Amino acid sequence: MRKKLLAALVALCLSFGLASQASAAEKMILYTSMKESLIGAIYDAFKKKHPDTTIDYQSAGAGKLMAKIAAERQAGKILADVLWTSEVPDFYNMKKEGLLETYTPSNIKELINPFEDYDGSFTAARLGTLGIVYNTRFVKEAPTKWDDIFDKKFNGAFGIANPALSGTAYMSISLLVKQFGWEFVDKMAANKSKIGKGAGQVVDDTASGELVGCIAVDYITLDKIKKGATLGYAFPPEILVVPSPVAIIKGTPNLSAAQKFVDFLLSKEAQEIIAAEGTLPVRNDVALNPGLPVASPEEAVKRSIKIDYQALLTEKQATVKKFADIMQAGN
Repeated sequence: MRKKLLAALVALCLSFGLASQASAAEKMILYTSMKESLIGAIYDAFKKKHPDTTIDYQSAGAGKLMAKIAAERQAGKILADVLWTSEVPDFYNMKKEGLLETYTPSNIKELINPFEDYDGSFTAARLGTLGIVYNTRFVKEAPTKWDDIFDKKFNGAFGIANPALSGTAYMSISLLVKQFGWEFVDKMAANKSKIGKGAGQVVDDTASGELVGCIAVDYITLDKIKKGATLGYAFPPEILVVPSPVAIIKGTPNLSAAQKFVDFLLSKEAQEIIAAEGTLPVRNDVALNPGLPVASPEEAVKRSIKIDYQALLTEKQATVKKFADIMQAGN
């Protein structure tokens, strides 16, 4: 009888121990528009640091992710715990609608913060940049200012992704118009600049020689150069910087895991992964990709064109239409 009682007590203790371990395990779901190689590397590094935290992620375009979140919200529950994309206006909109958890990362003082109205609703996790990309077979001297794209050597052979399809292209046009006025787009049209489909296509067309230059995203360009494309990448004094915010969804049942992920994403270890992929990190203590023509993230933010992100929410349709009308009239 005593043996049976002892066995029962041992089984109960083991059961309690297993239950305690199970309760200690955490999980979270990430929705992100980051490319697979980047998010995959960060996933692997996070799992090594937090082996007891299960993380699932869905990678898709920001527009698709926002549509998914809208459908889940309509159904009564947003499944994502964390959102990480490059569509800054989406985060301001979600903040306005009360969908974001306020969280100030534990390492906030170590970061370069591009948001002057920062309140913890979302935090920049990388600083995407766009510059002037040119084919070095046809353009021997690197452009030094934005007006250089109106040179005759770029006539009929300079491209930009369609701002109606590309969020980064829309940001680029908005920033350039804010800095130089709509006269900048008038000059693009007069020089017969081309509208491409996606951010990757204009880089491909420049690499092939179909175009001589384009406005392009950093990591896409540097990846092509790494693979042997005859491309140069230049930053004029006024840099186009597009932050990629990360945010925690309001009311997540996995808050602790979400906070761990955000803290890790902003750590030196994760930011080194981001820098290696060809984008500016949000820390100055991380070595930059040597192809980026800027000294530091801090310098890039200081040189960046400032913009009212909240205004972009209401201006997009009108901006895209006016841009298209001007460009079509010029071509």
